Amino acid sequence: MQLGTVIGHATSTIKHPSFVGWRMLVVQPLSNDRKPEADPVVAFDKLNAGVGATVVFNSDGRGARDLVGDEKSPLRYFVSAILDQA
Repeated sequence: MQLGTVIGHATSTIKHPSFVGWRMLVVQPLSNDRKPEADPVVAFDKLNAGVGATVVFNSDGRGARDLVGDEKSPLRYFVSAILDQA
């Protein structure tokens, strides 16, 4: 699991059937001191995170496939929590 900031959304006219009902977010991974690190990734979301939200995202491909219920899904990154801004 890693922290990231939602920096945008992605759309697709054609997608894998296991992606139906999921939103695609562009997430910028953050370091421990919350500075941007690495390249942004596309993470799938059902929690309705908005642009600017800090999220916990997971890169466990096996867990992602279990989450969508499709063993052949190419899904890798998914949002598992939205952090409250205090």
